[in-house]
Amino acid sequence: MVNKKFGWWFLAPTLVLFIVFLLIPIADSLTLIFTSVRGSVSEFVGLGNFKRILDDPVFWSSLKNSFLFLIIQVPIMIFAAVILATMLNSKLLKGKTFYRLAIFLPCVTSLVAYSILFKMLFSEDGLVNKFLMNILGVISEPILWLQDPFWAKVVIIIALLWRWTGYNMLFFLAGLQNISEEVYEAATIDGANVLQKFRFITLPLLRPVVLFTVIQSTISTIQLFDEPMNLTMGGPANSTMTVSMYIYKLGFKYLPNFGYAAAVSYVVMIIILILSIIQMRAAKEK
Repeated sequence: MVNKKFGWWFLAPTLVLFIVFLLIPIADSLTLIFTSVRGSVSEFVGLGNFKRILDDPVFWSSLKNSFLFLIIQVPIMIFAAVILATMLNSKLLKGKTFYRLAIFLPCVTSLVAYSILFKMLFSEDGLVNKFLMNILGVISEPILWLQDPFWAKVVIIIALLWRWTGYNMLFFLAGLQNISEEVYEAATIDGANVLQKFRFITLPLLRPVVLFTVIQSTISTIQLFDEPMNLTMGGPANSTMTVSMYIYKLGFKYLPNFGYAAAVSYVVMIIILILSIIQMRAAKEK
């Protein structure tokens, strides 16, 4: 009994922080969603915040942008991560440690530093435009990457791929190293080629890892904030604003309304929950 009480003293600081900074704010947000809070004035509006969401064009635009990044970026990233992990797991490749570090390094790079770098690369007189114009000759005039709604989305997708592909690659690499070589040797004896091994052995055995990375990437992309905030500030004309950025601006930049911001955040939470359940059930059925 004495040992158990002693253990609780070690857990106490973590539990206090958990309650103060997580449980209490969650409980407080549950009351906020039914109120309109402007400054120090709080007014009960019932389901008014949720009715407002239905008629809010900026919310739907930001949600559409978030889903656009999800639909385009996540499949490309997962596919690239699987291919890279398969290549780096090959016994024929030399210098694996260097390549693994080089591909993973963007994940731990300072967000501000790499945002500045991307702004320089994709500026009107940046290296990318000079390369496309002077070396490849595929364009005759500079592309306004960060000022055009379409190209601004492209830059953000490229930034996300550059930063997070290596992170997901590590999960697939760990999964590949847990697959017995005897399985591949048996397939070789049966006459399977490289593509057949990848399709009928590697991918099925990596299914749990694929499910984990897809769900994790879905949650992260729906909550995307850092890249569009630092690269485009949601512009031009809100064309790259994500729903997380909109929640932030509702609470801290526009005329602050914490009640409406809380209601939007709960709608996003429900969307993420539904997507996660659909993905888990789809994977379970297969």
